[in-house]
Amino acid sequence: MTSSAALPKSPPSLIGSWLLAARPKTLSAASVPVLVGSACAEALGGFQLLPTLACLGGALLLQIGANFANDVYDYEKGADTDARLGPTRAVQAGLITPGAMKRGMLLVFGLALVLGAYLTRVAGPSILAIGIVSIVSAIAYTGGPYPLGYNGLGDLFVFVFFGLVAVCGTVFVQLHQVPALAVWCSVPVGALATAILVVNNLRDHAQDARVGKRTLAVRWGPRAVIYEYGMLLAVSYAVPLFLATSSARGRFVLLPLLTLPLARRLMRAVMNETGRDLNARLAGTAKLLLVFGMLFALGIALDHWLLAAAAAPGSTS
Repeated sequence: MTSSAALPKSPPSLIGSWLLAARPKTLSAASVPVLVGSACAEALGGFQLLPTLACLGGALLLQIGANFANDVYDYEKGADTDARLGPTRAVQAGLITPGAMKRGMLLVFGLALVLGAYLTRVAGPSILAIGIVSIVSAIAYTGGPYPLGYNGLGDLFVFVFFGLVAVCGTVFVQLHQVPALAVWCSVPVGALATAILVVNNLRDHAQDARVGKRTLAVRWGPRAVIYEYGMLLAVSYAVPLFLATSSARGRFVLLPLLTLPLARRLMRAVMNETGRDLNARLAGTAKLLLVFGMLFALGIALDHWLLAAAAAPGSTS
């Protein structure tokens, strides 16, 4: 059983149960890095459609597989109980058996490897190695003898894999190199993805402490991770400012600053709310990542197109 506050109004269908386990609202964390990475590739003159689509499909499959792994391993470790404050989890609610969830996880990761095989042909064996490490890490986040999320390493995991690896990997399969622009652009993406996890762990810190899940919110306390959340937001907005003032990339890269009012509201709410009230801030931070990422990618591409137009023969600029 799960808490009545978290139960859906009526039991979902089998397909609905798997969609619930896939956690569609979290998928911006997988799609935004590919979007930003592809904008970087375009700005550097190497955008390729098919590798981009393969990266997007692979990223989404890895995210869904990680969600399936978290669902079943959190249940088996006792982290998901009827005291859960977050949305319904399929295994804990009895909608999908642990065995079926593990088989679904393996199927999804297998499909990700198929796309990885294509990307390996495009960009070399390093991509396959990255894919395998990503899958192992996704399982190790909540599974295995030393689960990363249970030992205070979840924040680092998210920043590295949803920021550095995802953005730079998307650029690499198109350019066969990782330019400095890709590294800089991976920072706000990873920071905002990590901010989503921070809200999740802040909401659950009391329950996590009872079951031995030693997230940073448990280790450091709520106040410290509220400061962490603010720092992650600040770093995210500092990068577009840096790029606009230290390079010839133009000013459209500043478009993400349009989301500052949303970030400010989220910061105030995270500072003052607890428990289930933070579910809305979790969704809000995921929305911030999506809108920020879309504006960031658009700004990078617009700056490139305008600079290219200005440099074209016959330009009057």
